[in-house]
Amino acid sequence: MNTSESNIKENIVSKTTIPITIISGFLGSGKTTLLNHILNNQKGIKTAVLVNEFGEIGIDNELIIKTEEEMIELTNGCICCSINGELVEAIEKLINVNKKIDYIIIETTGLADPLPVAMTLLGSELRDQTRLDSIITLIDAENFSNVVLESSIGRSQIIYGDILLLNKCDLVTNENIEETITKLKEIKNDVRILKSIKGNIPLNLLLSVGLFETDLINQKDSGHEHEHEHEHEHEHEHEHEHVHSDEDNRIEDFLSVSFQTKEPFSLRKFQYFLDNQLKSNVFRAKGILWFSESERRHVFHLAGKRISIEDSEWGEERNNQLVFIGKELDKEKILSQLNACIDK
Repeated sequence: MNTSESNIKENIVSKTTIPITIISGFLGSGKTTLLNHILNNQKGIKTAVLVNEFGEIGIDNELIIKTEEEMIELTNGCICCSINGELVEAIEKLINVNKKIDYIIIETTGLADPLPVAMTLLGSELRDQTRLDSIITLIDAENFSNVVLESSIGRSQIIYGDILLLNKCDLVTNENIEETITKLKEIKNDVRILKSIKGNIPLNLLLSVGLFETDLINQKDSGHEHEHEHEHEHEHEHEHEHVHSDEDNRIEDFLSVSFQTKEPFSLRKFQYFLDNQLKSNVFRAKGILWFSESERRHVFHLAGKRISIEDSEWGEERNNQLVFIGKELDKEKILSQLNACIDK
């Protein structure tokens, strides 16, 4: 254990309450990548991770050793679990089941305001057992744009971030980075801004930093009105027997469309979809891809204009699973186009 790791451990164990870090950030900013960095590099700290949906954890396969209900034990001694119900209940369960937890990390979705999460923790009976250490907000240096600035959620993520982690700095020029920092400081001028590539940053700058200021948040909240309208359209559509669309989820003007099939795609057809049919109003997409031309499992990510597909071994039943998030999405058209990608 090096000096910085030792300091983190000493800061944690010297206090009786368990520190909690909230990881926030807009769509595709690299929250899961940062989470993997923390889990792969923390030493001697038993960490619990809570995420909004287990299917979005994205933790490297080799870290997972045992699954039990919604809770997963990782090879490095950490615990992962999904927030299927109330946040406070999930944390209480974690603490009661795992008495030796040193640290808790909460990863929110890209369309979540971190303030209600923070206020839930501060206003619950967990105050005697936990303390909110900081809110880390990731910023995509390549795709930071007016879409984020015009969204009340995107601005809230910046306003309530104790640390703004400017990620993907290798994909832009120094001039672009400085322009983004200027825009961020126009929204919040008293924030700590760190730069990173793939979330790679010393953990002593992220964990047990004691940056969260309850009084400051309460002061800001008193002059900030939060109105969140969530519309849930519970529709299940089936195109032929092999395509299933989950219910739409709407937050503000953003819409998510899900697609799943147990039949493989044609690589050529899916490439045509990406090159000619995928619209610019899709800001984030991710999924697991199965191509008839390949024996490998392919992990697909789209953030802004950047697309990446990485391959790995299949560890479960083969299928295609995709989620698209954007504004004014034509759900029926997207599902039809993806259905046409199936190798028939």
